[in-house]
Amino acid sequence: MEALLCKNLGDPTAPPDGGENSALTVATDYPIPQLKSPTAVRIRVKATSLNFANYLQVQGKYQEKPPLPFIPGSDYSGTVDSVGPSVTKFKIGDPVCSFAALGSFAQFIVADQAELFLVPEGCDLVAAGALPVAYGTSHVALVHRAQLHAGEVLLVLGAAGGVGVSAVQIGKVCGAIVIAVARGEEKVRFLKLMGVDHVVDLSKENVIESVKGFLKARKLKGVDVLYDPVGGKLTKESLKLLNWGAQILIIGFASGEVPIIPANIALVKNWTVHGLYWGSHAIHRPHVLEDSLLELLSWLAKGLITINISHTFSLSEANLAFGALKDRKAIGKVVIAFDHPRDLRPRL
Repeated sequence: MEALLCKNLGDPTAPPDGGENSALTVATDYPIPQLKSPTAVRIRVKATSLNFANYLQVQGKYQEKPPLPFIPGSDYSGTVDSVGPSVTKFKIGDPVCSFAALGSFAQFIVADQAELFLVPEGCDLVAAGALPVAYGTSHVALVHRAQLHAGEVLLVLGAAGGVGVSAVQIGKVCGAIVIAVARGEEKVRFLKLMGVDHVVDLSKENVIESVKGFLKARKLKGVDVLYDPVGGKLTKESLKLLNWGAQILIIGFASGEVPIIPANIALVKNWTVHGLYWGSHAIHRPHVLEDSLLELLSWLAKGLITINISHTFSLSEANLAFGALKDRKAIGKVVIAFDHPRDLRPRL
C-alpha cells in the first residue's frame, strides 16, 4: 500500500524523498496492516486530516515522540475493508471515521471496532475524516469542560483555523455570543458568513479596543469563556477582557510562545483555567470522547455543523499540505484524500 513515512525528524514542508535528510518518504509498497485480534477492523482510508500536532510530531517537538520510522496521522475516514471473526458492529463497506495516535497517512489502517464510529447516511465521507480531532477538541472543551450555555460570551482566538472554526460553530450551536479573532479580509469574511456576533481583524484592529467596543455596544460586562489555541501576546491581551468567574481553555500554542497566566489575577477574579489535551481522554475518560463524537456526528447529519475543507492534497503532496497548515493559508481544515480527482486540488 501507499504510506507516508517519517524516517527522520525535520521539516515536513520539505519535498518527500528529497535526500537522506528529508523527514518524509512516500512508500508505495508498504505492507498492508493485518487483523491481529478477533474484534479488529481494517479500514480503507478515504481521507485523513492534518492537525498542528502532526506538524509538531514530524519535527520531534510534540509531547509524544514515537520511535522512528513511523506513519504520522490521527483522524481519518474510510470504508470497512475487512473484519475480524468477532466483529458485530460493522460490516464490509460501512463508512466509518475515527482517530489514532499514529498511522492514518496511509491507504489502510486497522482499529478495534470499539474505536470506530459509523458515519451517518448523507454525510460527506471526506468531511467526516476532518471531524474527530478538531471538532472533538472543541466539543470536549466547550461542552464538557466549560459547560458553555446560551447567552455567555465566547472569545475564540485563531478562529479561522481548524479548531477555531469548530469552536465558533459549536459556540453558536450552544447559543453563545461568539467573538472571533482572525487575521485578513478573507478569513474575516468567512467568519461573518458563519454568523459570528463580532469579528476582530488583527491585521487592522487591536483586539482589546475592538472587543471592548462590541461589549459596550451590547451592554455586556466581559468575556465568559476564552478559547485559546494560539498563546503568546494575544493570550496576554485577551486576559484583560475576561469577566469575573471566566473560564480559560488552553488548547495549544500555535504562536510558538507559551503564555503566562498570573495566578494572583486568577485568584482575585475567580478564573478557572482548563488545560485540554484531547487525546489523553482516550485513556482517562474514554466515555467522554465517545459521547462527544456521537453527538458531533448527529449534529453533522442534522446540518448544525459543517466541515469546511480549505485544501485537499494527495499523499505525495503531503509537504504542500503541511505548508498550507504552517503558513496559515487554510480556513478550516486541510486534508489528504485518496483517489480524489486532480481538478479538486487547490492552487497555492
